[in-house]
Amino acid sequence: MDKQYDTLKLSHQLCFPLYAASKEVVKRYKPFLDELDLTYTQYIAMMVLWEHPTISAKDMGEQLFLDSGTLTPVLKSLEAKGYVVRRRSDEDERVLMCSLTPTGLALRDKATSVPPRIAACIHLLPEEGIALYSLLYKILGK
Repeated sequence: MDKQYDTLKLSHQLCFPLYAASKEVVKRYKPFLDELDLTYTQYIAMMVLWEHPTISAKDMGEQLFLDSGTLTPVLKSLEAKGYVVRRRSDEDERVLMCSLTPTGLALRDKATSVPPRIAACIHLLPEEGIALYSLLYKILGK
């Protein structure tokens, strides 16, 4: 291959190992989340709600880096499962608020088993995990 095309080699791309690693990590979550009847996206939405029991959909989307077209079906499915209630804000009806239900809060107890199980199958030293976390959020501009 000509030198002028070296930058197009897959082995020279930062985006590819990020993409592949992301897919691999989410794949490793699947059996644990299946036990909770959650997809990965539903799980991260629930994590936001366990931290902020009532939050606007807009704020949740910003925390999760998800647009409303992706987040809305996730919230609808969580509402259908009885974990979330969606309602318009009393102060501004344009704002959609999401609140955790008692059933959604109870799911948190079951979910506490997920992080240690993931840690056991992601083979990084603690300091490597901390460094990776920091670098990834640097890429995200946070």
